[in-house]
Parts: sequence; C-alpha cells; structure tokens
Amino acid sequence: MAGSQYALLPQRGLLSVSGDDAKEFLQGIISNDINKVTATQAIWAAFLTPQGKYLFDFFVAELDGKLVIDCEAERLPEFMKKLKMYKLRSKAELADISEDYEVFAIFGGETEGQTIGGGLIYADPRLVSAGARAMMPKGTGAEALNGLGIAPSDANAYDTHRLALGLPDGSRDMIIDKSILLENGFEELNGVDWDKGCYMGQELTARTKYRGLIKKRLIPVSFDGVAPAPGTAIRSDDGKEAGEMRSAYGSKGLALIRLEALEKGSALEAEGTVLTASKPDWAEF
Repeated sequence: MAGSQYALLPQRGLLSVSGDDAKEFLQGIISNDINKVTATQAIWAAFLTPQGKYLFDFFVAELDGKLVIDCEAERLPEFMKKLKMYKLRSKAELADISEDYEVFAIFGGETEGQTIGGGLIYADPRLVSAGARAMMPKGTGAEALNGLGIAPSDANAYDTHRLALGLPDGSRDMIIDKSILLENGFEELNGVDWDKGCYMGQELTARTKYRGLIKKRLIPVSFDGVAPAPGTAIRSDDGKEAGEMRSAYGSKGLALIRLEALEKGSALEAEGTVLTASKPDWAEF
C-alpha cells in the first residue's frame, strides 16, 4: 500500500440495513443493483424523487453480514426518515451506527480491500484512481491504517484529489430535488445499473439516456485567486450563461457547464474569475 494516504471524513455517517428483506427493500428504491454488494465489493448509488431528481447519494458495503450505507452525516436523519417511509412491512431494520464507526478515504496509491480490526477497507466503486474507503470502529482507524503503511493526511488533501478527478461530493455538488444523475457522471462512475429493473426515478433517468437529453455536465475547473462561491453563475465570452459553480478547494473546483459552451471552447468566467475547464478522462461526452 506504498504511496497511499488516508483522511478521516467526519462529515460522513453510517446507516446499517439488516433483516431478511434488506436487499429486496433497497433494490426497489436505489439506482444501482444491490446484488453487486458482497463482503469484498461495494457500490455507489442514489435515491431519487419519483420524478428522477437527486435526493441522496451514498456507498453501500457489507460489514459483519449487514448492509452499511456511507452517506452525508448531516443529512442521515432525513435519509433514514425517507427510507422508513418506503420500508412498509419489509423485514428490514435501520440503525444509525455513526457513533460506533468512522469513515476514511484512502487515496494516492495502491490499496487492497480487506477486513481489518472489526472494520472494512473497500475499493471506491466509482473509479480505480479514486482509491478506497474504510469504515472502522471508532477510535481505531488511524492506528490500523498506519499499521498498513498508509500515511496520515487530511480531508482537504482528499478534497483536492476528488476535485481533480471530477467526483461529486453529495449535496455540495448536486442540488437536492433538482439535479439529474447523468449530468453528474453517475453512468460512467458506476452509479446506475441499466439492467436491474425498476426503482424510484428510473423512468426519467432512462429517458435522459436514451433520448440524449443531457445538456450540461459536472466537470473539474481550475482558477487563480479566491474560489467563486457555490451557485455563482458562469458566463462564456459572449456573455451567455454557461453554467454554475459547485464545490471548490484551493485552486480547483467543480462546475456544471453547458456542453454547448465546452464544444465551442468558450472562455469561462464567474464574477470576474477566469475558469479553465477540464474534461475528465473517464467522462463520455
């Protein structure tokens, strides 16, 4: 695991889903195939409105025979409430286990998935170059990861890493009840399964793919100076609105940019800050 670094992600929470119907329950409401989850493989998925708009995104892994959802800690109670609404009579139990475990990102080198010290390291299912993630019993993660030769780092370094790759970070980059999955890389980043059958919001997601309705994409941008605030309008050199700024750190950020502006190679600016857009290697547009 030489060259890898780890960062504690205190903004993440964990929600366990257990019981006889746990997989069947989640299968009907999330964008990915829950049957891909094993003791060694996780998935990235989304929970949508019935109209196909973004509500939550998360990782699902298996730990101690239970499905564990890695999601935004601040929004976990809201997510749990939504899940309970759809659980009905399913034999599935939901529990917030955030007080018992902590989440880490591992990046910048080769990392193998494995169970370790009552926790789990798994490959980030979005992209090989994204690295890995770990869920560890509270207070044990740093020592365990140090023992594997992984160097300590921080959340800012991880943010720089994921921004350069063009990976969205939940509601920092996607607008609740508005964003569309395929504008945000969910197809190329393995967040949607086209063969799994119905799930909430599936109709609009499929329609945007097969009718070619995607007109904007979330992509990395770089700039000099202070980062434009999230939501700042981006304009092309002809004065037309070309997109909107999302999250940023240092000299890197993500922005939702109109494909038309990218195709023209237009100069882009956000409130006077010049932006340089970069299409990620993994993106297909």
